[in-house]
This record gives sequence, C-alpha cells and structure tokens, in this order.
Amino acid sequence: SIISEPRAAAAGGVTSLCCPPKTRPVLDTSAVAELILDRAREAGNTKVFPIGALSKGLDGEQLAELVALRDAGCVAFGNGLESFRNTRTLCRALEYAATFDLTVIFNSQDHDLAEGGLAHDGPTASFLGLPGIPETAETVALARDLLLVEQSGVRAHFSQLTSARGVALIAQAQARGLPVTADVALYQLILTDEALIDFSSLYHVQPPLRTRADRDGLREAVKSGVVSAISSHHQPHERDAKLAPFGATEPGISSVELLLPLAMTLVEDGLLDLPTLLARLSTGPAEALRLPAGKLAVGGAADIVLFDPATSTVAGETWRSKGENCPFMGHSLPGVVRYTLVDGRITHQA
Repeated sequence: SIISEPRAAAAGGVTSLCCPPKTRPVLDTSAVAELILDRAREAGNTKVFPIGALSKGLDGEQLAELVALRDAGCVAFGNGLESFRNTRTLCRALEYAATFDLTVIFNSQDHDLAEGGLAHDGPTASFLGLPGIPETAETVALARDLLLVEQSGVRAHFSQLTSARGVALIAQAQARGLPVTADVALYQLILTDEALIDFSSLYHVQPPLRTRADRDGLREAVKSGVVSAISSHHQPHERDAKLAPFGATEPGISSVELLLPLAMTLVEDGLLDLPTLLARLSTGPAEALRLPAGKLAVGGAADIVLFDPATSTVAGETWRSKGENCPFMGHSLPGVVRYTLVDGRITHQA
C-alpha cells in the first residue's frame, strides 16, 4: 500500500521512490496520480514520484492523457510489461511524448517470445521442466524499441534489463548519441537462474533471472556506467501468492526494505566500489528521470541516509513491508540504516 511500502523503503535507506503505472486502478488519469501523491504526502515516509501509463488501461491501444498526467505530477510514462501489439501505435505515442519532452520508460519484452514462460530458457529450465523465456524475448524487443527511439527522438529509459546482450545494445545506442539510460534490478546483480534449482517460488520473477554470463554482463555495465541506475524492482505479495506450485505463483521479490544493505554486498564482494554503488542508487536514477533528488547541495532537499557499515542487518528480523516474498530472509547483510531523513525530517530510525 502507499502507507506500508514507503515505510519499508525508508527502512531500506530510500528517500524517493517511483510508483509504477500498474496500480489499482491503473495510473492513467490525473485523479489517480493526485490520489497517490496526496496519500504519499500524508504518510510522509518517502517522496513518491508517479509514473503514468503510456496507454489507457495499459492495453497498448489508446494513448493516455500524457500532458494531463504530467501536470498532475507524473515524472515519466510507461506500459510496464504490457506491450503495444501495434508498432504504429507505439511509434505515434513516442512521437507525441517527444513533442512535449516527456520521458518514456520501456520494459522491453516481446510478448510472443515470452508468453507462457516461467524461467530463463536454458539448462536449468530444461532440468526443472519449466517453460522458458529466451534472451531474445528481451533483445528482439529492445532492438526494435531503440530504433523507434532513434526515429522519434524521445527521451527513453530502459528498465529491468536482464541480459548481457541487452546492455550491449544500450551501450551501442549511447555511443550513437541516443538519449537513453537504463537500470537493472538489484537482485539481477546477485542471483542467477541456478537459484531456481530447488523450485522455490521466491525466485520466480519477471523478467526472469538469467545465466552467470548475463549477470556478469550486467555487473560490468553497472560498473562502466552504461547502466546508470540500480532499482529495487520491489513487488510485494501476500504469503499465499507464493504458496502454489511454481507456475501458479505471482512473480516478484519484496526487496526495497533491504535495498542498501543488500546493495552493500556488491561492495563487500569487490564487484563495485562504494562511490559507484552510491551513484547508481542516487544520482543515476534521479538524472535518468530528471528528478530534483539524488544529491546534496546548498539550498537543496535534505534527503539523507545515515548508514552504519560496522554492524549488520539480519534480513526479516524486523519487517515493515506487506510483502514477505523475499528470498534473502534470515541472511546477514552488511551495515544498518540508522536514520533516513526526508526534507530534514526523520522518517526512519534504528
């Protein structure tokens, strides 16, 4: 909820978060955007920036009222994993967004290649008998989307990339001067599809965990700056959502409450240095979406996290999120978020 999850985010060292368009009801009207902002302000735990739906009802058929949504407070627009089946319609949406200098967020996945899949299409999925989602489900859609970005001139952010070839396509686009940025989910930098070997539904995510080679490619892209943002990709579910057989469970990981301690494992393991990690969690996301956040400056917002690296967090020892679907429960993670301040006001204390 807009109450519990920002509270969990503050405990994870988050001062600002983005609300995706797949809300109930869908975030495709100014009234829904204003309601989300009003409730977030009432809760006051973190700043919430709404991402508006690119199409009405996320159906990929009719363009949403983008300018009205922008005026209501939406900072970007996307359709999530709900793809536009008609490329001409998507192209017109991008051209319209470019006219008003709006940022469009892509979750590039080819519907036909991914349909029915539950895990990365590889040896692990074959061994477990799970229908696969090939890497090309991402790269085919990504290649198309990048060409449309180039044609329309829209400012684009590519979210939740999972493959080494995917981030290579982003690097090529950036080298050509396209206005594109990208993020990866934190857990994609830590886990691979091998985590599924015991059929635990806690590792059922969409888009799926991929191979070690893909994870290494994502890590290198984050290190080099091709991928300038690390996201939580927080998807909280009630306990029952993960109790069915693997294929019948809801995909997603409840992760934002552990964001900073979990991210610090990348530093502890020597994969990233601390300044790079902090940049990918703060300035990178803020600059990608042109948000007034992610940095300390005279006259700027006092959004601050005080983190104690000398102690540790036992994941799940205290838990604020309504989603218990977290495979890291019980793990000892480096550091503790002692204080989170939003506009100079303490919103979390441990």
